[in-house]
Amino acid sequence: MATINSNFLKLKAGYLFPEIARRVKAYTEANPDKADRVIRCGIGDVTEPLPPSVVKAMHEGVDEMGCRDTFKGYGPEQGYAFLREAIVENQYAELGIAADEIFISDGSKCDTGNILDIFGAGNTIAITDPVYPVYVDTNVMAGNTGDADPSGAYAGLVYLPCNAENDFSPAIPEEKVDLIYLCYPNNPTGTTATREQLAAWVKYAKENDSVILFDAAYEAFISDPAIPRSIFEIEGAKDCAIEFRSFSKNGGFTGVRCGYVVLPKSVTGKAADGSRVPLHQLWNRRQSTKFNGASYPVQKAAAAVFSPQGKKEVAALIEHYMGNAKLLREAAIALGLKVYGGENAPYVWIACPDGVDSWGMFDKMLNEAQVVVTPGSGFGSAGEGYFRVSAFNSRDNVEEVCRRLKALVA
Repeated sequence: MATINSNFLKLKAGYLFPEIARRVKAYTEANPDKADRVIRCGIGDVTEPLPPSVVKAMHEGVDEMGCRDTFKGYGPEQGYAFLREAIVENQYAELGIAADEIFISDGSKCDTGNILDIFGAGNTIAITDPVYPVYVDTNVMAGNTGDADPSGAYAGLVYLPCNAENDFSPAIPEEKVDLIYLCYPNNPTGTTATREQLAAWVKYAKENDSVILFDAAYEAFISDPAIPRSIFEIEGAKDCAIEFRSFSKNGGFTGVRCGYVVLPKSVTGKAADGSRVPLHQLWNRRQSTKFNGASYPVQKAAAAVFSPQGKKEVAALIEHYMGNAKLLREAAIALGLKVYGGENAPYVWIACPDGVDSWGMFDKMLNEAQVVVTPGSGFGSAGEGYFRVSAFNSRDNVEEVCRRLKALVA
């Protein structure tokens, strides 16, 4: 009989977002008269159409695939040069990143999990709490943890609590850790990190020979010029950090799928014999072996994000979603709720009213207001007592959510 990867059995009953979908489905089936009233502000999925420049470029790519002279077969596993070069020119021109340090993928969610392929067993791993569940679950699947305790925390992980007392900014670990997951702007709390805070993490990583796994999927939503958009804005980060970015939120690619990893050649890890090995060559080999690259039309579409017209259209999308975030934030504040995020990120992190826990607030919002939110406890034990509201929606829906929230809390 074929044996299984028993690490999967350590996972909690269901991944957070499918569990939310299951509960919403059960509610709408039990209440068909209210199904059309449900507004989804839970999962961070975009709602607005792809920018016209992106659609045009994708059509052009498809047309090229329909002609023998311009047809593309297998592309480079690392991504087409035209997209890698566009990323460097528009995102990293002043940060010393080279085009061959960019690896195009089908999304940063996949990358943040797949990156574990190049790291060995026995690493000490630090994860913020609350946290994007993928970071935890992929480490469980890879066998990097023990079992979960009653609170859902896994043995073998170093949890870095983020709460109102520390302004949702995790403290530097007192012990030595090998891998550090950071996400800014943060999912789920919507908070950001200052240049000084990121510099402290880089300093720690260099002193302890650690690697920072920096998820910057929401960097396009930063409007404050004082807030870093890339870990590589910090001196020394090119020796100790890997950055993950996505076209999902800025270009609306959640259903199209395209992202990229930035892995400088100067980042190294230690082999069993003590020698230093560039992680770049390991990731390159991993991608060449396990991945055939994002499709040509998709990469053509992604490159259009950086065209002059594409930049204007993406800016309009960002303005739309951040306008939604502003409305949601202001509505919650007006009700006397404690609110975080929503200023340089598309997520609003709200403290539950007294006497209501995270899943209780989820049920209350769904059953009484027909609004889907995300319970904070789904992101970790430190998320208990909060809920996340996504600004990814139409303006009409967001205005309606604000009205229902007022009626519900009042």
